[in-house]
Amino acid sequence: MTNIEIIGVPLDLGADHRGVDMGPSAIRIAGLSERLKKLGHDVKDVGNVSVPIPEETRVKNPSAKYLPEVSEASLDVAKTVAKVMSRGSLPLVLGGDHSIAIGTLAGVYQGRSNRETGVLWLDAHGDFNTPDITPSGNIHGMSLAISAGLGIKWFPSPPWPARSVDPSRIAIVGARELDPQERINLVQNKIRVFSMADIDRLGMQEVMTRAINVASRGLKDNFHVSFDLDVVDPSYAPGVGTPVRGGVTYREAHLAMEMIFETKIMESIEMVEVNPILDEQNATAELAVELILSSLGKRIM
Repeated sequence: MTNIEIIGVPLDLGADHRGVDMGPSAIRIAGLSERLKKLGHDVKDVGNVSVPIPEETRVKNPSAKYLPEVSEASLDVAKTVAKVMSRGSLPLVLGGDHSIAIGTLAGVYQGRSNRETGVLWLDAHGDFNTPDITPSGNIHGMSLAISAGLGIKWFPSPPWPARSVDPSRIAIVGARELDPQERINLVQNKIRVFSMADIDRLGMQEVMTRAINVASRGLKDNFHVSFDLDVVDPSYAPGVGTPVRGGVTYREAHLAMEMIFETKIMESIEMVEVNPILDEQNATAELAVELILSSLGKRIM
């Protein structure tokens, strides 16, 4: 049994498409708490972190849209995650767009007594842009780079950690849409990227074995899981803001999460980018719940 605390972050300032602010509610409506309890876990929902909405704000910097607001909300996320970890619970963070990972990972850093973590980043995108190279200005495409120490100019230390994540322990799985300058950043920082081509050639089991080894230092340390639903092919997950054809299948996604559970060293997890406005009968939120359950012990047998 695991003590799990659910944190909602209904933030959609980091992306262009409205609607992901309703993602936490959609995932909850799909029965998350009840189904986790049936697995034998002790579950507490601590509610939502307060976040601003675009109608109450304006873009001051087109290269980092809503930066002050995202930063403020992310600090609240970090405090909440750190408190959950201090109680010995596993934080389960529901997004919202992927900019929330900046706060989640900073909170995990604090919860680890200011030690950098490793991260499995399951995503169609690298999210390794920065404001000086971004083609869109959307912070959800910068969250991993900022957490890995490339955002110090925009997220200064203090109050932010210089780095929340050790770049040598980052494994991106399922990438299939990377920006040109973002690729340079990934290469220069020696980030392990397992693309869809790697999954096609090697199979999901081998890719996840390698990715988990990277994130956990060969199963020697706990790690964080950041799951963007757009890593899954849109035929299975239609309700995402930035769908990209050719993603992982339903069973590949479950296998990945089942393998994560088998390590017994996942210490935190977030599910992001569920957009009910674009969804079909809450199918993507339902999939998010199923994948969370697989990461926390649900099996066919």
